[in-house]
Formats: sequence, C-alpha cells, structure tokens
Amino acid sequence: MTELLDRVLVPPAGYRSNEAGLYVLMLDDQTRRLREAIADVTPDELAWQPVPGQNTIGMLLVHLALVEVYWIQCGPGGRTSDEADADYVRMLGITQDGDGMPLKADALPPAALVGKGLAYFDGLIDVARDHTKKVVREMTDADLERRFETPRARYTMRWVLYHILEHFSGHFGQILLLKHQVRAATTTVA
Repeated sequence: MTELLDRVLVPPAGYRSNEAGLYVLMLDDQTRRLREAIADVTPDELAWQPVPGQNTIGMLLVHLALVEVYWIQCGPGGRTSDEADADYVRMLGITQDGDGMPLKADALPPAALVGKGLAYFDGLIDVARDHTKKVVREMTDADLERRFETPRARYTMRWVLYHILEHFSGHFGQILLLKHQVRAATTTVA
C-alpha cells in the first residue's frame, strides 16, 4: 500500500510576511536537496565539462550565488544593477563574471574555479542565502507588491522571490544532469 505523507509548509518564525518566509523556506529546501544530491562530488567532477563552452557544476553553483545576490540587491535592497555588481566582490569575493557564464563556444571554465572543493561553493551559497534571509525577514506583505525597474523590465518583489526559487530549481536539474554525465564519462567498465 502507498504511504500517504502529510507535507505542510509552515512559514518560518521571524519573518514579517508569511508569504516571503515561505519563499525562503522553499529555497532552503531546494538547497538542502541539491547538497544531498551532490555531497559526494569531487573537485575534478565540479570542474568537468562535457565539451568546451559548456557549464560545469562548479560554474553553476557560483552562478546560483551571484544571481541570488543580484536579485536581492536590485529588488528588496533597492540597489541599481551597477551597485549590485559591486556587491558581488564585497559579499562573495568574486566579480560578476566569476562564474564564467556565458562561456564562448570553445572556452574552458574559469581557472579560478578549477580544483575548488564543494565547501568553497557551499560557502558562496551560504553567504548569499544569509543575505537573502536578512533582507527578506524584514519584508511585509505590502512590500511584495512594491515595483521596481531595471534597464530590462519592471518587476514586483514577489516576482523576485519567485524568480530566485525557479532559477535555483532549474539549475538544480542541470547540475544533476552534469553529475550523471561526468560519472558516465569517467567510469570505466571492467
């Protein structure tokens, strides 16, 4: 018989908006799941490319941290795109192009990421997430409706939180695919 699970998302304590807190809860859950899925990935696997010009797991992990900082800074943080770019170095110790993305068709991953272990990438995501929590914790339900503009479009704060979650989840899938690809490509059959 199929086991029925009662799964209820409970807003975390300490957030002025339950809805905003739920976005952070969901993002934390996706992060936990990603970390469980790649806990055994080696530095060589983090730097492996299917072919030149394509992303590595490590590049995608850096990208997740950069994007989270960018959207929190430009949305709830009220910073301009240029100011958010400067925040990468201050918060994460890397520039906006530290993930190497997008790579040119024949490019290798950034040399600065090669040989880094999972702890390095987890640390970047932790810093970005801690900042997200600090900012989002103070948001009210009314703040979720607040609009802001970038040179590309107008957004609401609610969309920003949604986008960070859906962006993370999309790259989570890409990372899982790369993990399977690297293992298939580097495993020898006896």
